[in-house]
Amino acid sequence: MTEHAYDPDFNELLPLLPTVTDLSTRESIQEMRESRENLFGEPEDRDDVLKEDRCVPGPAGAPEVPIRIYRSKQGTSGRRPCVFEIHGGGFMLGNIDMMDPWCQRVAAELDAVVISVEYRLAPEHPFPAGVEDCYAALAWTASESEALGIDPARIAIAGQSAGGGLAAATALIARDRGGPALCFQLLEIPELDDRLETPSMQAFTDTPLWNLPNARWSWRHYLGPDHEGEVSSYAAPSRAKDLSGLPPAYVSTMEFDPLRDEGIEYASRMLQAGVSVELHSYPGTFHGSALLPGAGVSRRNLEEVIGVLARKLGD
Repeated sequence: MTEHAYDPDFNELLPLLPTVTDLSTRESIQEMRESRENLFGEPEDRDDVLKEDRCVPGPAGAPEVPIRIYRSKQGTSGRRPCVFEIHGGGFMLGNIDMMDPWCQRVAAELDAVVISVEYRLAPEHPFPAGVEDCYAALAWTASESEALGIDPARIAIAGQSAGGGLAAATALIARDRGGPALCFQLLEIPELDDRLETPSMQAFTDTPLWNLPNARWSWRHYLGPDHEGEVSSYAAPSRAKDLSGLPPAYVSTMEFDPLRDEGIEYASRMLQAGVSVELHSYPGTFHGSALLPGAGVSRRNLEEVIGVLARKLGD
C-alpha cells in the first residue's frame, strides 16, 4: 500500500482493510459481498426506534422495491421530517442492513422518519435499474407522506459513496420529472463521474476500501457490458450540464479518496449554478473511513452530518 499521511487513529486497522480487489466476475463480486457483510459485524438495534420492512411499487415493468422505515418510539405526534437514505457499495455491493446504525440514530435523535431503499445492484441489474428503483421509492414516499406521518415540505435525500451518486442522480430526476420537491441533499463521498480522469482518481490506485482499479470495475458493471455512446447524467451526475434548481446540498470528501475531486467539483458547479452548498473535506481520511467510528475524525464527521440534517430539517 502506498504511504499516505493517514490520521494516526486509523493505524491499527489499516492493515486489515481490503485494497485492490478482483471485481471482474459475478463470482468475485459475490465473494466481496459476503466478506463485506462481515467486515463491521452485526449492528445492534436501538431500544427507542421502530423498524418496519415493506415493499413498494417499483418502476414500470420492474419488481417491487424493498424499503425499511425507521421511526422514533418517542417524539412528536405531528408530521415529521423525512430522510430518504441510499446505501453505498460501488453500485455492486452493500445492502439495506449496512446503514442500520446510521438510520436508527437519525430517526431517534432528529425525530425523523427515515426510509432506506434496497435498490437492485449491478452487474445483475445495470443502469438504470438502481436509480429508477430509488426514484420509484422516493416518489412513493412523497405520495404516502400523510399515511407515513411525513411533512412533504421536509424530505431530504442522503447517500454515501455510490449511494451519494444515486442520491445526486435521484435529485436530478426529481427536478427534471417534476417529482418530489426535496428540501436538501446530503452527498457523502459521492461517486459521480465515470470518466475517472480527476487527479485524485489517477493518484489513489491502492488506497483502502476504494481505489482506481475498483472504480473502473464499478462503472463498467454499472453502465453494463453493452453500453455504447453518451453516458446519462442520471448514471453519472458529473456529466449533467445544468445543475440549477437542485435542492441545497452538503457534500463531504476524504483526503485520500479517489472520489475526492469529483465531489469537490460537483459541489463547486452546484454553487456556480446558484445552489446553496456546504463542502467539507476531511484530512487524513480515506474512502469509507467514517465507517471506523473509533477515530476522532470519524466522530467529528458523523456529528457534523447529524447537526447539518438537524438544521436543514428544522427549517
